[in-house]
Amino acid sequence: MTTTTHFLALFIFLLLSPFTTAIKFTLPPSKIPVEKCVWNAAHLHALVIVTANVGPGPNQRIDIEIIDSTPQRNVYLSKKDINGETRLAVTAHAEGEVGVCFRNYLSSEPKTEMARNMTRTIDLDIDIGADAVDYNAIANQESLSGLETEMRKLEGIVKEIVDEMDYLKKREERFADTNVSTNQRVQNFAWFTLASLLCLGVWQIFHLRAFFKRKYLID
Repeated sequence: MTTTTHFLALFIFLLLSPFTTAIKFTLPPSKIPVEKCVWNAAHLHALVIVTANVGPGPNQRIDIEIIDSTPQRNVYLSKKDINGETRLAVTAHAEGEVGVCFRNYLSSEPKTEMARNMTRTIDLDIDIGADAVDYNAIANQESLSGLETEMRKLEGIVKEIVDEMDYLKKREERFADTNVSTNQRVQNFAWFTLASLLCLGVWQIFHLRAFFKRKYLID
């Protein structure tokens, strides 16, 4: 029983570990900056909380944009010149990935030599799904006990696991449909190729027979 519990706990940890991301990096400035994006998987209607702590840096402007990986490249939120700690919340509108993108714009004041040594440090924390919910605030608002709060957390985790399993099931069904469709197309192409070869062979026989008759090689 203990082994089963350990395996279940490990499975839950591995399943939910991608839903929390913390990263710290430096971003050099430029008049035409390259976009720096951090991507995380998010399910439909999942709550995404982004906490960005931007360090000081003169003559630099940090812009943030939250987008998704759909072909439409939906922009959930865009904010310019963020400083210090900035907390943003969005809801995913589609299955896929949500990206948090930064650009560090350089003002026209510093010289190029000075700009080469300039950077701004960004401490980024991204919470998705159950990790993004503030259960302490819910407990205070609804007057929940400690046990009830823990049960509410477990309820959110279980719902996330069910949603993840449902997503994996649908993706497997799509892959199966694609596999069946591909096999059917390959089979149809094989039959078409065989029929074409047979027709070509019959045509060559009649053509050679007519040619040999014209040359009086056969009756």
